[in-house]
Amino acid sequence: MKRERGFTLLEMIVATLILAVAIVGLLSGISTAMRNAARLTAYDRVVQLARLRMNELIADTRAPRNTALSGGFDPALTGGVDAGWNARVARFEMPPNAGPDVYAIDRIELEIWWMSGAERRTFTLDGYRPSRLKAEELMPAGP
Repeated sequence: MKRERGFTLLEMIVATLILAVAIVGLLSGISTAMRNAARLTAYDRVVQLARLRMNELIADTRAPRNTALSGGFDPALTGGVDAGWNARVARFEMPPNAGPDVYAIDRIELEIWWMSGAERRTFTLDGYRPSRLKAEELMPAGP
């Protein structure tokens, strides 16, 4: 009797099963990597927009102090993600016995928010800028 060379049905089933398990594991890893990449891309975009907004607030000496400021980012810049910001400018430090045209320091607190699916994510940045004191800021409030 001659033996035929080749694989048996059982060997083919085992090989197919091993290959299927390897492919499922590989696809799962790729799927996780793609989700992480998308999440990091959205975060990186928002961080860049936050830096730009903070720079604008630092440069804008007319921004009112002790007032809530807020706005949204253009969806074209965020990749279609709903995102925005809230900010507050407040006097941080002032020299003792300061007079008009003396410099003080303002603190800018900027909160950035964006939607990640149904979840709202946030982070906060702090910035400081010099500001010149005006006479009306130094006068005591009337009765």
